[in-house]
Amino acid sequence: MPPFTVLHVCMGNICRSPMAERLLALAVRERLTRRGVDPAGADGLLHSHSAGTGGWHAGEEMNPPAARQVLSRGGDVDGFAARKLRSDQIDAADLVLTATADQQEYVVALRPDAAARTFVLGEFGRLLAAVDAAALPAAEASPDAVFARGVALVAAAHAGRQGTSPLRTDDLDDPWGRGDQCFSRVADEIEETVHPLAAALLP
Repeated sequence: MPPFTVLHVCMGNICRSPMAERLLALAVRERLTRRGVDPAGADGLLHSHSAGTGGWHAGEEMNPPAARQVLSRGGDVDGFAARKLRSDQIDAADLVLTATADQQEYVVALRPDAAARTFVLGEFGRLLAAVDAAALPAAEASPDAVFARGVALVAAAHAGRQGTSPLRTDDLDDPWGRGDQCFSRVADEIEETVHPLAAALLP
């Protein structure tokens, strides 16, 4: 049921998945603005959140260089607190995007029935490019329409990956403990998937 829910997963939930969470939310707000719709309604259309496979950083804020990337691109970091991944978060997600193939395997081991909606972030970006947008439900800036389009999009991406495996290049490098240049590159790679995803949901 709406809103369309995207769960981003990395290891500690302070670098990669928080950036993906907030950059996807930002991309949706920007799409709404382009359509002349009040971006304040974005939360009713899409719920973007994140968690980590480990709980070492639970309760912590976003890693400062990750927060700098989100803020410099126009997003916000308010209210973020790292958390450990739970089964119920996977159950409630319409799409799970992981930073690496290892984390995808972790999610699917925890919840095998989530396999069809769990992708490595870069893998989903590649598959998205091959989806026939004309075959998706009609696009409108309403919760029901975005939800229906999102679910159909995930099903099409899953169908498109049959018989294939994620590529090593689909993984996001872990930028933790590295410089702003590394964080900037990882944020760019995240945007290469979340921008097309927002555009597909709200063309």
